[in-house]
Amino acid sequence: MNDPASREQQEQVNERLRAYGATFREFSRRFADWLGLHSTDAEALIEILAAQEHGTTLSPARLSERIGLSQPATTALLNRLEKAGHIVRTREHSDRRIVTLRSNPKIDTLADEFFRPLGDKVEAVMARYSGDQLQQFETFLGDLLTAMHSQLEQPLTPLSQHPES
Repeated sequence: MNDPASREQQEQVNERLRAYGATFREFSRRFADWLGLHSTDAEALIEILAAQEHGTTLSPARLSERIGLSQPATTALLNRLEKAGHIVRTREHSDRRIVTLRSNPKIDTLADEFFRPLGDKVEAVMARYSGDQLQQFETFLGDLLTAMHSQLEQPLTPLSQHPES
């Protein structure tokens, strides 16, 4: 699989994935603008909404990991979202120290209004592919994410500490 055609195709797939990520960030930015939020606040809100959509919830610590903010910065962000009425922090577990993040029903409706047209288009695109093709794509993306997470777990040496070449 190292022939020039295969390498070119791999580069095209990488470029499409990069463009997809950039486009997703643009939708997040527009959602933030639409709601009058900072883009990082909207990113956090999208993570909370996505978790709920998949039948799970996020804790502040898990949200912090997902959006790449320190715990204190995440706390400040959650304070802003809670003050704006977009989320609530609850203590639903028997261990009362565990905080669960939930979106306000009003923001659920607004997010649905904003993202539904895109969701309809994405659904129409996916409908053109067979279940086997989607399974292959899901496996491919899962493998890519595993490779990326593995790399992210590697310690990073700051450039200033690299020996000069």
